[in-house]
Amino acid sequence: MKKSLSIVAGLLLALNSLSVMAQENPDPYANETKEQRDARMKWWREAKFGMFIHWGVYSVPAGIYKGKKIPGIGEWIMHNAKIPVAEYREFAKQFNPVKYNPDEWVKLAKEAGMKYIVITSKHHDGFALFDSKVTDWDVVDATPYKKDLLKPLAEACQRHGIKLGFYYSQAQDWNHPGGAAAGGHWDPAQDGSMDEYIDKIAVPQVREILSNYGPIAILWWDTPINMNAERAKKLIALLRLQPGIIHNNRLGGGFHGDTETPEQYIPPTGFPGT
Repeated sequence: MKKSLSIVAGLLLALNSLSVMAQENPDPYANETKEQRDARMKWWREAKFGMFIHWGVYSVPAGIYKGKKIPGIGEWIMHNAKIPVAEYREFAKQFNPVKYNPDEWVKLAKEAGMKYIVITSKHHDGFALFDSKVTDWDVVDATPYKKDLLKPLAEACQRHGIKLGFYYSQAQDWNHPGGAAAGGHWDPAQDGSMDEYIDKIAVPQVREILSNYGPIAILWWDTPINMNAERAKKLIALLRLQPGIIHNNRLGGGFHGDTETPEQYIPPTGFPGT
C-alpha cells in the first residue's frame, strides 16, 4: 500500500513539475534541438512559394471613405481614416461573398506552383472570417453571408494537398475594447483593458482557429503593439494545439518565432536559417 501511494505521489509530483515548467517557459520549441528544428522547418524551406490572402470587411470600402481615396493599404482604412467603431461596423452589412469558391482558389494556387496558403483569420479591424464563439463581430453574426469562410478553405487545402496557415492580429484590434491601435485609440468605444482583451478575445480565438480547422501549418502573428511577455506567453502556449506549426517573429514579448517577415519587399538573399 505504501509503495502504491509512493508511486502515485511521484506521478503527481512529476505532473506538477511539468505544469510549472510549461508556465515558466510556455514556448513549445524552447528546448528544441537543431535536428528537431530542421525536421520541422524542412517543408517550409523547400516550399519557397505560397499565397497570402488579405480579406475582410475592408474589402467593402476598398480604400474609399466618404468619397475620398484614403492613403495607405486598404486593410488599414479604419485606422487611417479614423472611422468610428459603430460606423465601420455598418460595412459588414454589405460583406456578402456569394461567389466565394475556395476550391478554385486552392486549385489556382496549386497550378501556379504554390505550396501553402495563409489567410487573414482576423486582421486589425477585429473582424473574424470564422464563426467565433466569443464575439458577434464575425462573418457569421455580422454579415448577410452568415457562413464560416475558413472551414471550406481548410477542406479544399486538405483535398488538394496545400498547406494552410492563418494570419491572426493578436495585439491590434480596433473594434474590441482594449485592443491595441498604432498611435492610440480614436474612438472611446475602443478603450478598455488590453489584458482583458487578450484573455477574452485573442486567446480564445487563437484556440478556435488552431482547434476547429484540421491541420494548420503556419500561424502568422502581426504588429506586436503593447505586447509584453505575460500577454505573449498566453498565446504562444496555444501552439501546442498544432504540433510542428511554424510561426513568425511578430508575436512580441521576447518570442522570436521561426521566420522573419519583411514588410512590402522580398529580400534578394532570403533569411539564413529560416
